[in-house]
Amino acid sequence: MTSLVLIPRVDQFVCVINKKIEIPKLMNAVAHMSAGLVNRYNNLEPMRFRDFYDKDKEIHPSISENGFIILRSENGNQLRSLRKKLIEENILFTDFTDVMVNGTYVDQQNEFDTKSELELDYFGVCFFANIEKSKELTKKFSLYKG
Repeated sequence: MTSLVLIPRVDQFVCVINKKIEIPKLMNAVAHMSAGLVNRYNNLEPMRFRDFYDKDKEIHPSISENGFIILRSENGNQLRSLRKKLIEENILFTDFTDVMVNGTYVDQQNEFDTKSELELDYFGVCFFANIEKSKELTKKFSLYKG
């Protein structure tokens, strides 16, 4: 049996998603935002990942030891406001909009070229931050219950 060292959780992943969007689209958005956030995070030190091995020594790779919470917003405007706060606080984040669901990267970029930030419909915003800071930023959102 492997002994595990428990490290107190001080940072967490947070995804806030728009309750008006269909569940399959939200699942897609959360997956893309999460992968994108880890990809963009240059200093992975506060992000802790662990591989697990079963008794047959088969690996069950890389889940996060950090908490991961999914909250819901009432609409895309609340997500736009959260996004602005994250920028002001210099917190690394990813977002997902209506433009990102269809076509190729080129098609999506062409559509982004025609829209201002205010014209985008936000499906979600994902970030990684200290638990206390994330609570402060997300106090108006409720837990997503599906």
